Amino acid sequence: MEKYRQLQDIIAILGVDELSDEDKLVVVRARRIQRFLSQPFTVAEQFTGMIGRYVPVKESVRGFKEILEGKYDDVPESAFLFVGSIEEVREKAKNMK
Repeated sequence: MEKYRQLQDIIAILGVDELSDEDKLVVVRARRIQRFLSQPFTVAEQFTGMIGRYVPVKESVRGFKEILEGKYDDVPESAFLFVGSIEEVREKAKNMK
């Protein structure tokens, strides 16, 4: 995430296309992690209108690990928004096709 923050100025000035392939992967995975962090929390239900999800820490860590390993590089970023587990990401991505 720190590397992504460092790249944001370059992206703003030159665009993503000017990044190296390695830096593009950093951006892709960081953006997916940011969206994966949008997991709906039970305490926020009254504000968001979305049903909260409980995801065990072990499952969340596994999801982060798989994102960092590149298992979801081909999955649209929007599939990571407002889901609980990484399995929900897979299901949402299937329904988007």
